Amino acid sequence: MRQNRLLVIGIILFVILFLVAFVGPHIPYVEKEIEEASRVRFGEGNKILTAPFSPSQQFPFGSDQQGRDLLSALIVGAKDTLLIILAIAIVRYIVAIPLGLLASRKTGFFTWLLSAWNRIFSSVPTIFSAMLFLSIPVLVLDEDRLFWSIVILSLIEVGKVGYVIQEETRLVAKKPFVEAGVTVGIHPIRQLTHHILPNIFPTVVVSFFIDIGRTALLVGQMGIFAIFITQTFVQGGAFAAQMENTSLNWMTLLGQARKDMLHAMWIPFYTCLAITFTIFTFTILGEGLRRYYDRTVD
Repeated sequence: MRQNRLLVIGIILFVILFLVAFVGPHIPYVEKEIEEASRVRFGEGNKILTAPFSPSQQFPFGSDQQGRDLLSALIVGAKDTLLIILAIAIVRYIVAIPLGLLASRKTGFFTWLLSAWNRIFSSVPTIFSAMLFLSIPVLVLDEDRLFWSIVILSLIEVGKVGYVIQEETRLVAKKPFVEAGVTVGIHPIRQLTHHILPNIFPTVVVSFFIDIGRTALLVGQMGIFAIFITQTFVQGGAFAAQMENTSLNWMTLLGQARKDMLHAMWIPFYTCLAITFTIFTFTILGEGLRRYYDRTVD
């Protein structure tokens, strides 16, 4: 562990992220009733100030367009953000692992399915596929948009993850102890549980954590393009309606801050900083685990 600095750093960053997401909202400083912020305040000499408010002693990170303390918003939104990212990654691997195992044979339906899946979505940038599917009118207005967003974002990259598992399974299947098991007639299920899965486990774990970082990058890109995962359709009048975002997750904050790039730079800056921290955390943790498993095998 001492020689694996990446793993140590990754664990420390992960603990910090976990504490911010699940303990941070309970810190006395953090405004829990953040939706009740005021957009108008009085400055020196009773000067009227309107949101967003620049960084100050009262607002260390400034405020957003609604007058909400940005630091509190980031802390409160951290939990939703992490849960969304983790849900996407978990669903992706729940589908990809059995698909990759079933496609480990040279021919067959699952081999064809995985190959086609991987080729189709690898030929287009992931963010474009996400924008295309999540902009479908039916999904935009659906009450279960969050659920379908997680499912769609998970399935888009199932082909890439499944391909990694497929190749790793094929490598393990060629090892002498696996071939010997086939020769003596060990049941395929026993081969899977005692030989295949234990040997591909390190690759799956490393890939999973690195993939969480890549998912954080994807949802950050979606925020830049204002493709929100959580939103609701609100009727504003007889012939007027608009979409309102229903969460303080970081993607929403980043998407709403696009118009603030020039006069309220602190909003996108600190939001991007939070997403970048998450990406680095899981990428470093994944690389640290890779080194750990490599040394264990050696």
